[in-house]
Amino acid sequence: MRNLIATAILLAASPLAAQNMTAVTIPEPLDDMEFAVESAIIDMGLTIDFTSHSGAMLERTREDVGSDIVLFTGATIYNFCSATVSRQVIEADINNIIYCPYSIYLYSTPDNPDETIIGHQTYPGESMQPANDLLDAIIASATQ
Repeated sequence: MRNLIATAILLAASPLAAQNMTAVTIPEPLDDMEFAVESAIIDMGLTIDFTSHSGAMLERTREDVGSDIVLFTGATIYNFCSATVSRQVIEADINNIIYCPYSIYLYSTPDNPDETIIGHQTYPGESMQPANDLLDAIIASATQ
């Protein structure tokens, strides 16, 4: 019970609860923008550690959870890390380890299937600015 209470307190006090997001809308299909984001990440010398096909999972399980709402025509999240940026932000504040790996998400909706939303979590504090800059640069490269 004590662990449950401690976890609840930790989650309530967590900076993740107050996170902001940065996103842009691009008038391009999701498939094209997935390729562009993957290429931008790789072109920066980074390796994609994991690709989450969140939209497919949510659609696959929609009826199982009793929903009739189609959220996305597609949604993907790319997880990756930068040794250089991670070292910089974690040396500035060792607790920044919680933010690694970094993620960029993309999705399109049934209402706007030819538009793609691309974004990332905006990390708090000055010490995380290099990570925010990296994520912004990847999105800018993918959308130019």
